[in-house]
Amino acid sequence: MTRRGLRPLLAFLALLWLIPAAADVPPWAQQGDASGLPPRIALIIDDLGGRRAAGERVIALPGPVACSFLPYATHTPMLARQAHRAGKEVMLHLPMQAVEPRPLDAGGLTLDMNRRLFLQTLNDDLARVPHLAGINNHMGSLLTRHPGHMRWLMEALRRQPGLFFVDSRTSRASVARRLAFEHGIPSLSRDVFLDAEPGGEAVRGQFRRLLQRARRQGFAVGIGHPYPDTLKALETLLPALAAEGVRLVPVSELVERQYARDSAWRLSLYH
Repeated sequence: MTRRGLRPLLAFLALLWLIPAAADVPPWAQQGDASGLPPRIALIIDDLGGRRAAGERVIALPGPVACSFLPYATHTPMLARQAHRAGKEVMLHLPMQAVEPRPLDAGGLTLDMNRRLFLQTLNDDLARVPHLAGINNHMGSLLTRHPGHMRWLMEALRRQPGLFFVDSRTSRASVARRLAFEHGIPSLSRDVFLDAEPGGEAVRGQFRRLLQRARRQGFAVGIGHPYPDTLKALETLLPALAAEGVRLVPVSELVERQYARDSAWRLSLYH
């Protein structure tokens, strides 16, 4: 076959590679749920530990809202213990390097770290948050797109039984969820940011979007921040969830269900 005749064939094969059959799409690439259960949402509030009053207001929110703490924030140890006593899941909000030249919080992971420094920093961060159930990334639009560093992270989490990972999806190019799947780490990806746009009405609009996503795919994960408008909106919206026919559940409940689905899909590859 001539080179000119080979080009259309190669283009066709590339197209087939990019559009896999639905049965072969791995679970980390699509988050559906055929359980028949009522739609469920999980909420994570990030950036906690810096302001005590805001943290205590988050802890007082109704239902199992997960609290994600920056490792070196002043009030992190005290608020994490308080959140645990209140029945909230405690998470590490792990700082990671962004594409933009933004200041990185203490304990941040960067692209120029070698493996030893990366793991030492990660272990120090994990040790600073008591009652830890899981982690999610703070920023990280640069680091989460690098398979090597995400492989180091998932290998370390595999040595920490019981921890789950939520990809905050600060980059469309993130490979973090895929690497978590490959390493058998229970994981999910964020569906909706509640307060990327400021203001109570914007938060309420994003919350409605979160509920629509949950109704469509069975469950959805929302992430917000301890902004006054966000907390004021959630204090009103969360008690009305029952009337919406949607359940607020712990992040771990959705992670466990997704992990079971991941595992079943992985086993199906060998049968």
